[in-house]
Amino acid sequence: MSSPAEHELDPTFYRSPGEAIAAPAERLAYVVAFDRAGEQPDALTVVDTDPESATYGQVVGWADLPTRGDELHHFGWNACSSAFAHAGHHTDGLQRRYLLLPGLRSSNIHIYDTHPDPRQPRLVRTVAAGELAAKAGYSRPHTLHCGPDGIYLSCLGGADGADGPGGIAVLDHDTFDVVRAWETDRGPQHLAYDAWWHLNQNTLITSEWGTPSMIEDGVVPELLLNNEYGHALHFWDLAAGRHLQRVDLGAQHQMVLELRPSHDPGATWGFAGVVISTEDLSASVWRWHREGGDWQAEKVISIPAEPAPAHELPPALKPFGAVPPLVTDINLSVDDRFLYVSCWGTGELKQYDVSDPAHPRETGSVRLGGITGRVPHPAAPDEPLTGGVQMVEVSRDGRRIYLTNSLYGSWDDQFYPDGVGAWFAKIDTDPEGGGGLSVDERFFPRGDEFRGRRVHQVRLQGGDASSDSYCQA
Repeated sequence: MSSPAEHELDPTFYRSPGEAIAAPAERLAYVVAFDRAGEQPDALTVVDTDPESATYGQVVGWADLPTRGDELHHFGWNACSSAFAHAGHHTDGLQRRYLLLPGLRSSNIHIYDTHPDPRQPRLVRTVAAGELAAKAGYSRPHTLHCGPDGIYLSCLGGADGADGPGGIAVLDHDTFDVVRAWETDRGPQHLAYDAWWHLNQNTLITSEWGTPSMIEDGVVPELLLNNEYGHALHFWDLAAGRHLQRVDLGAQHQMVLELRPSHDPGATWGFAGVVISTEDLSASVWRWHREGGDWQAEKVISIPAEPAPAHELPPALKPFGAVPPLVTDINLSVDDRFLYVSCWGTGELKQYDVSDPAHPRETGSVRLGGITGRVPHPAAPDEPLTGGVQMVEVSRDGRRIYLTNSLYGSWDDQFYPDGVGAWFAKIDTDPEGGGGLSVDERFFPRGDEFRGRRVHQVRLQGGDASSDSYCQA
């Protein structure tokens, strides 16, 4: 798995956001698919995204995992544009080549090589749960990014599934061996979820969901109503692994999930999505920024719940008579201009102009699925969609937005008890024209194309809006 002998710079490493935007468009999307029952292996699937191709919008590659019950969730590349920013990355021969697939339930990490044929990824190694537990003290791996001195892998649980503290494991760039736990002083941090950074500011940010027992069997109503899920952001010294500051968003703002820092390497702001408020079932997006030496956060977007008849609601929501938006993913375009917010409960994708990040302005909206709406895709207008807009990924040039519909197996079953099926949609926008969203009627792989599995996160060939960090403006 070492780098190739020839010392050629990978053309998908970009020194700046502008360089990434100007590069050729993606022609393939990698999508992880999982079997909720654990009877079939989860899979890494490949979808054709080239509009000139005869197989556009179709599954053109498939690789089954060697195990069962992994529940693939988030995944990522072994290397990205941050290779330019740190001496720990040796750009000679380093390539965006391997995809690391953590199993959120199994704690195994499967590594696939996308070379020489990007449509036929090959399994090259499995890092077993025991290695993650023994060397880093963690389990339930969730999100990964290629970082200064290794691959950073956020984990929700302690060793062997223990209820925390969750944290970050560091994997070797070349061998993918688990090296150590990243934290040297975690301060008050206990709950974990996402991890991202401002590389040039030596700052890492983490967010909070819950420990394994709080999430693996679905939302625990008592914990939610008692405001016991995560509701804070944590700021760290990136080089030292030392906790610096906790910013509490308020106990009612439950489940602080996705983090999207500005792509501008000189910036000190970003956005965090919050799933639900226990005060009114609204969802929200918060902007963090640095004032002087301290980090602060304030709510910049609030999305209200939508009233609905009790008979149309799943049991978990019947007492409330409303559909909460359930903001479960957000994504920021590479030019830092548009923020995309997925409302898994209502099935709505919202687009905001964040040219002024302190004052977002809504510029577009589409709906697909939803707990009560079941809004169909225009390619199949007679098929009510189950599940809702969930994982959202944005192309580097900001013109294409890709959506999948499953959140997490047990949570799918709670909020969509009739099933979520599997679908993958593409939305088009015009950044130069001021935004706006339209559904691509030609692109809609679904159902049997994913062989009975549910689909979750998407990674785009050559990188996407949530894969890379840049070292030049």
